[in-house]
Order: sequence, then structure tokens, then C-alpha cells
Amino acid sequence: MELRQLRYFIRIVELGSMGRAALDLGVGTPALSQQISRLEGELSTRLLQRTTTGVLPTDAGLAFFRQAQLAIRHADAAAHAARQARLAGHVSIGLAPSTSGVLALPLLEAMRERYPDVRLRVVESLSGNLATMLNARQLDLAVLFETDGARRWSVLPLLEERLFVIGRRDLPGMPTGRSVRIARLASLPLVLPSGTHGLRAILDAAFARERCVPHVVLEIDGLAVLMDAVRAGLAATIQPGAATVRLPADEMARIELAERSARRRNLLASLSDDELSPAALAARVVLRRVAAGLVAQQRWPGATLHEP
Repeated sequence: MELRQLRYFIRIVELGSMGRAALDLGVGTPALSQQISRLEGELSTRLLQRTTTGVLPTDAGLAFFRQAQLAIRHADAAAHAARQARLAGHVSIGLAPSTSGVLALPLLEAMRERYPDVRLRVVESLSGNLATMLNARQLDLAVLFETDGARRWSVLPLLEERLFVIGRRDLPGMPTGRSVRIARLASLPLVLPSGTHGLRAILDAAFARERCVPHVVLEIDGLAVLMDAVRAGLAATIQPGAATVRLPADEMARIELAERSARRRNLLASLSDDELSPAALAARVVLRRVAAGLVAQQRWPGATLHEP
């Protein structure tokens, strides 16, 4: 038995005509008649009887009519309650500094528009620190760059970021053009995160594959201070494009690394689904949609969505 069959039956009884009910409901008379026949077959009783002027409910049909009206009222009330319900709760989200520069504000705006009663806590920290917090159940979800598969997380590939050499154009040894190979950067003074940073591990591996060593003159683990050093001309750096979104567009050169292996994967990690609250599950969906929108609108420099 379907709700639409109840609605059809009620309208037929109210109008006293199969044809007028079909016109009112916007369905064909044969289709309407077929639905009523199925309903009568399921109930094993005749609900309507035809007359010279239309149709009338039988005794069984009249009894069914009253209960059908009540069922439809209850169904409509349930649907209204579901539409009016407002998701609430608390959600903790971890973002690395470069990721938060491009993702945090659009995510906050999208969550406020879609779920105004959900209170967000955004934690900005290094990917390794966020992984530790997630494992300690101090975060509900986080965008990470490396994960340990042994942990009880739900991990979804999010996107991939190309890496860029970023520096002042007047810095000695600063390359030109749209792309550069790693082997040509061996003498370029660089300021990079320390060895505990996920990005540093990616870069060290990329340089090792090319049988050269980066000329690191400074190690800074805070993105803001690192970029200040680059703007001051102390050294260049290698970062994803998201690290430059808060800088004036033409302030520094941004040259892509040619090696495809020198890229950073972004993974959306969360507690297992059975541990996440409805608010956290909703936030995870919104985060993925916002990230996809930023990539599609070319507002996440150098990023491409993960292809299954």
C-alpha cells in the first residue's frame, strides 16, 4: 500500500468521479483506475462502486476513507516535522595552515547557511598533530596528508595539489617560466618546514629521486612566518598553491614543479561512521562539496579533485 494510492482514493471519494479526480491529480484516468484496482486487490475488498453519475464508496470504502484521511494527515505532519527540524550539535574539524587558508572560510559560510544550529570548532595545526588529535578523539574529522591505515578512521581521498616554487623574482637563482624541474633547484636557497612536517618528507623524497639535495637555509614550521621570510627575500620555498591565497596575486613568482611525483594528496579523515554524530556526518558532506566547488571555480590554486 502506497501513500499515493491513499491520496488517489481520498480525492476520488471527495469528487465522486474517477474522471474529475484524474484531472485534478494530473494523472490519466486508466492509470488512476489501475492504482485503485491494486489497492482493492491488496485489501481483498471492493472500495468503490460505479453509478450512472460517478462513483460512491462502499461500506468498506467509507470506513477505509476515514482511516486513509487520518493516515495522510499523520504522514503530512511527519514530513512537515522533518522539514522543520534543525540539525544541532558540535563538530570539531582540523585543517593544516595551508588548507585553512583556502578552505576554512568557505566551509564556515556553507555550514552557517545549511546548518545554522551546528557549532563548529576549527583547529589549525600541522597534519601530524591533527592525526594525533583525531586518534585521541579530540577531533571529529580533519584534512590530512598522510594516514596510518591501522587506525580506526574513515578515510576518503579528497584532492591532489601540485607544488610550486614561490619566491621573489629578484632572488638570486629564482627560476623563471611556468614550470621547473627539481634538478635545477639544487642551488636555490630554500626555507622549508622541518623534517617532521609531511610536506618536507614529500620534498626530500622528490629531491632524492633526482639525486640532488635541497639547499635549505632556514627551517620554519609556521606557515605565516615562513611566508614572511619568503616575502622578505631571505629564501624561496616550495609549497602548494593554497599557501599563496592570502598574498597579493602578483607579489611573488609561483612556478610549478614539473615532476608529477612531487604532489600532495589531501585526505578527508574522520572517526568511524558509527562514532560520528549526525552533525559531524553532515559537516563531512558539506566539506567535500565545498572543496569540490572551490576546485571547480579555480579558487584552490593547483588542486585537482581525486578521480576514483
